[in-house]
Amino acid sequence: MATAQLQFTEAELLADAPVDEPLFAGGVRCHGGFDERGTYVSPRTRHRVPAIAAWAEQNGARFKTELLDVPLERWERSFPSVDQARFLLQAGVPEPLMATLTRIGTVEGYGANIRLLKPKDLQRHFVEDVEGTAIDHLGRGLFEAHGRDEAGWEAEAGHRDMWFAARDIAFGRPCDDLDVEAMLARMGIGAGRTGADANRLLPDDVSPELEMMVTLMVRVLFIEISAFHTFAWAEEWMSDTELVAGEGEAARLVSFIRADETPHVGYLRTALSEMRDRTWVGEGGRHHDGGRMIARIWEPLLAQSLGPARHEARRAAMGEVEHWCARRRNGAEILAEFTSLGPPAQ
Repeated sequence: MATAQLQFTEAELLADAPVDEPLFAGGVRCHGGFDERGTYVSPRTRHRVPAIAAWAEQNGARFKTELLDVPLERWERSFPSVDQARFLLQAGVPEPLMATLTRIGTVEGYGANIRLLKPKDLQRHFVEDVEGTAIDHLGRGLFEAHGRDEAGWEAEAGHRDMWFAARDIAFGRPCDDLDVEAMLARMGIGAGRTGADANRLLPDDVSPELEMMVTLMVRVLFIEISAFHTFAWAEEWMSDTELVAGEGEAARLVSFIRADETPHVGYLRTALSEMRDRTWVGEGGRHHDGGRMIARIWEPLLAQSLGPARHEARRAAMGEVEHWCARRRNGAEILAEFTSLGPPAQ
């Protein structure tokens, strides 16, 4: 551990690993590429991946703790189910699936807002040294890399446009005829929905900016972990070449997005664990146990993610199915068969 590099410049954390061939999807130049063996290489991982591993190992050795984690199995699988998605395609009602992929891409674009966090001097919030930690690098490359992955950077498309490309490939055409604004409104997604909480969860002397940053990190972590259900769901039905266009290209593109998300989970888990294991310092000098501070944010947000947030997402998805079935002559029969294939949205 003593020889592992722990300090990185922002340029290093944003650096790409070398690739032999760039990634294009639907004619769009995307980030990442392929090495000499044809294996996909995620963007900005030349130093970021080994850095995250080194910081995680350092924290475990210093504090004798495991990284914070929530098993993926805690979250329900994606709705509609794979069987229900296939049925919609067979019944000639693809629009709910188009809407879901559009929603995912839109949310990915919103996720880029994490790059707007530019924390300075985080050491002042902790008693123990944070030099050479993920905490120390949040505002020096980690948040920026995450944001670029989600929304793209310069001429290279990121996850937002990669999801849109996967959608268009899967359905064999651009989905320009979808009224995206109306669809997002039906699904409860709009510019006015920030997800911010008005009430504070931490003691008043803890910096509000620190609480806001940690809250966003925890929210994003839960979204990132639960999204692996979405990846598996999309890859499975998109791989059905009898129902989906593109000879499996859309599914492969989703698998590349999944690979890109792994460093996001890694650095968020590591930085939050480092904060949990340290003593926090309030603005008046009062000390707070880091485990209690993280728990005050972690526990209610996890309950929200596992409960109301999931129910709302399922309700919105079911609303799209009902909306588009109502526009088919035999919509009632389609909806009844769809519902019989799995539990209805609650």
